[in-house]
Amino acid sequence: MPRTPAVDTLRGGLPDRYLTPEDLVTLFGLDSVETVYTWRKKRTGPPGFRVGKHIRYDPADVRAWVTQQTAAEGEAA
Repeated sequence: MPRTPAVDTLRGGLPDRYLTPEDLVTLFGLDSVETVYTWRKKRTGPPGFRVGKHIRYDPADVRAWVTQQTAAEGEAA
């Protein structure tokens, strides 16, 4: 069974499953997955966790990170 793209499974803004770096690229309209890996290396993006050799992101953590970024941007304006 082929995997459903993240944009097709959105419910309330985010999928009901752990997200991959590729999902974040799709959700945020990023140029490449390297951006997500750079965020992780610099600890500037949403917190992720390892499952074996794979990185996964909890949708709730991604939502909290977006909220934090939005609030910080509002304070800077």
